[in-house]
Amino acid sequence: MVLIVLCLIGALLLFIPMGRRTGSLLALASSLALFALATPAMSSVLMRLTEAGSPAHTDLTKAQAIIVLGGSVVLGNGRDIPDALGSVSLERVSYAAAAYRQLNLPVLVSGGTPRSGHQSEAQLMSAVLQQEFGTPVSWNEDRSRTTWENALFSAAILKPAGLTTVVLVSQAWHLPRAVWAFEKAGLTALPWPAPRAALHADSVGDFLPTLAALDDSLRALHELVGSAYYRLRYRATRYAGDHRW
Repeated sequence: MVLIVLCLIGALLLFIPMGRRTGSLLALASSLALFALATPAMSSVLMRLTEAGSPAHTDLTKAQAIIVLGGSVVLGNGRDIPDALGSVSLERVSYAAAAYRQLNLPVLVSGGTPRSGHQSEAQLMSAVLQQEFGTPVSWNEDRSRTTWENALFSAAILKPAGLTTVVLVSQAWHLPRAVWAFEKAGLTALPWPAPRAALHADSVGDFLPTLAALDDSLRALHELVGSAYYRLRYRATRYAGDHRW
């Protein structure tokens, strides 16, 4: 969105005699940046950069519970078309089922109701896990709308029960920010080994734009900017029960 807006501003400046040089440079630079972000070569580099903060191998033997984070919902109309999990959440649910089969630990699902939604992500994930994957769900955290709130509200459920070491289930590109948030909330978060992105720079097609690559770049930039924001916004935060200071 930022690059598109900059491109439009540059185009508008072309109609101002004093701004033609600036406008042409701005439009060209933003267009080239948008083109680059839409190529598999650039998006895979950004994805690998995002995932670099998550360890490749984790010892899960001390884990006490599994937490799976909501990520996307396809909204229904509240009548004959119900809300459903989006592709991101479905992928996380499949990882959570695999984690349960391997570790046999209690599962907590975390995700609130999105704007204009009719069911919480926690409810939707719980239903899919139990009905489609045969995986029992012990806790539903259905208030959170951000990764930070996922961490706070999950900690409020688990810490009173003496559960402080958890396996965190999400995509590899989301885990570094999520693990940081859960650590700040007072839990020892062990990232589930989700598949990582492969580098793409060995064919001509990897340097041509695609919608899938642009979507990957968006997610990577969201995580990189989000991680920086979290560290600035919450760096002095400590957690105890339902209170922060």
